Amino acid sequence: MQHALEILAEPRRQAILRLVWDQERCAGEIAAHFEVTRPAISQHLRVLKEGGLVHMRREGTRRLYLAERGRLEPVLSLLLEVQAPEPEVRSAVGWAPEFD
Repeated sequence: MQHALEILAEPRRQAILRLVWDQERCAGEIAAHFEVTRPAISQHLRVLKEGGLVHMRREGTRRLYLAERGRLEPVLSLLLEVQAPEPEVRSAVGWAPEFD
């Protein structure tokens, strides 16, 4: 999970995941959403793919990407736990009401 968090620390990768969360998209369509070069987006897609956070399939000459939701579930669970810890955790770490 640590590796996934490191990958997701990059804001453009987070944005790419949002784009491919519910819909398969080709690399060119993804790149059109950013003001950086296509090779830069390809590099981000490669990192996401190698990290197992997106699935890539070929359709003719196009490469289509879709989020690997199952691989992201542990990360999402961790973030939800951090956002709203259990009452016993809140008291143990000095959770203040302004954190809610």
